Amino acid sequence: MGEKVVAGAFDLSDRQQYRDKLQRCLTGLERLLAQKRFDRPKNLMGLEIELNLAGADGLPKMLNGAVLERIASRDFQTELAMFNLEVNIAPHRLGGRVFDRLAEELRTSLAYAHRKAGEVDAGIVMIGILPTLDRDDLVSSNLSEVDRYTLLNDQIVAARGEDFALDIDGVERLSCTSKSIVPEAACTSVQLHLQVTPARFADVWNAAQAVTAAQIAVGANSPFLFGRELWRESRPPLFQQATDTRPPELQAQGVRPRTWFGERWISSAYELFEENLRYFPALLPICDEEDPLAVLEAGGVPSLAELVLHNGTVYRWNRPVYGIADGVPHLRVENRVLPAGPTVTDVVANAAFYYGVVRALAEESRPVWSRLPFEAAEANFDAACRYGIEARLQWPRRGRLGGVGEVDAVSLVRDELLPLAEAGLDAWGVEPADRDHYLGVIEERCRRRTNGATWQVATFRRGLEAGLSRDAALAATTRRYAELMHLGEPVHTWPVGAPEPVSVG
Repeated sequence: MGEKVVAGAFDLSDRQQYRDKLQRCLTGLERLLAQKRFDRPKNLMGLEIELNLAGADGLPKMLNGAVLERIASRDFQTELAMFNLEVNIAPHRLGGRVFDRLAEELRTSLAYAHRKAGEVDAGIVMIGILPTLDRDDLVSSNLSEVDRYTLLNDQIVAARGEDFALDIDGVERLSCTSKSIVPEAACTSVQLHLQVTPARFADVWNAAQAVTAAQIAVGANSPFLFGRELWRESRPPLFQQATDTRPPELQAQGVRPRTWFGERWISSAYELFEENLRYFPALLPICDEEDPLAVLEAGGVPSLAELVLHNGTVYRWNRPVYGIADGVPHLRVENRVLPAGPTVTDVVANAAFYYGVVRALAEESRPVWSRLPFEAAEANFDAACRYGIEARLQWPRRGRLGGVGEVDAVSLVRDELLPLAEAGLDAWGVEPADRDHYLGVIEERCRRRTNGATWQVATFRRGLEAGLSRDAALAATTRRYAELMHLGEPVHTWPVGAPEPVSVG
């Protein structure tokens, strides 16, 4: 959805034409795979981070147009709402001191953006959900002034045919409705890309699916929405509900949501693209002039524009991506489960953990997905979102007995997944100093049972104990979070509470 989309209303013929074109794109993809036209292994990774704009008071600022104008860099672009930005980091080859280089680039980019935002009395906050967001902030008038967002909103609203119901039952319960998809803008995430060959795609995707719960458990950073304390990682239920094109009757029939975990392990990338066509109607039936099969027959590389656009409107937590670089097609796994923040060090540590553990799991002789039911992986994901670092997860037992047992997330990460991540980073050729520093951040979070979500909740409750109102405690938590985020020490070292003097009332 990063490309510019311009279109008016769609009629019946548009949808039929788009469906036919999607099928031609899918056939084109199938032929590209059969002809082995895809890029050779390059060990390339990429990173995108969605960001919030907030003022010195901790409240959101609807100023992304003005801030982007001042930043004037193609690395930064709009996101769904006016308080959102996104930063894109150029692809890096995994190996050497890649994570230190990545951290330095991110620090430089974010510091520059923060300075430019300061020119309009705003600042960058890297957090899963901004705790101070109010329902009045998430309305259609605060959509970014970009055609594709208005068009996407209109199409999802039309498909649903009624208000969106937000109902999340966590520590507290949130139950409300929205007339637009804008509540989705509350969810700011980190997207990790890994370029893979077609032969390796299924193993990497399956491994990524298996470890989503562990990623969330150690990386949760979104415990609040609209003043309520919900799940430790509230983005996934919010995202699903805010983009749900299904009215209750279709939900009751078991029709699949557009934001979903999936329902089975796979054996090829083609299966995911084919599922997207089979299960999900087009939201943006905009046709390109290219005939992908004619391009293939002429020896060229088709853009598969309709397939790419449609794929961007199906929100898998691990999404397949088709792209072209230097005239050569490639495939990527896009991991979308992590919240933004808390600090650059934390983001890079989460990335190191992911790239290491996925490499190791994808190369195991008895892969985890052959021993863990897919339903258990999905249940793990829900448990990790709900309980964060205190979650209990199902995982294959070691030894001759086999089977699946329950283990607390901290033990699973510390005893099994961190050693695998270490081996995986070694296999990528990452230098030991880089490996040990960033995996050490994950280990310390486990040892202290601390992540962004636990810090936010503890600091918020400290504010309530000091006599602050809920809104004042959330604002104080946000201001302190932003201060510590920019200082840059990882979240497991953050002192709980806001040191600033506060007056009651």
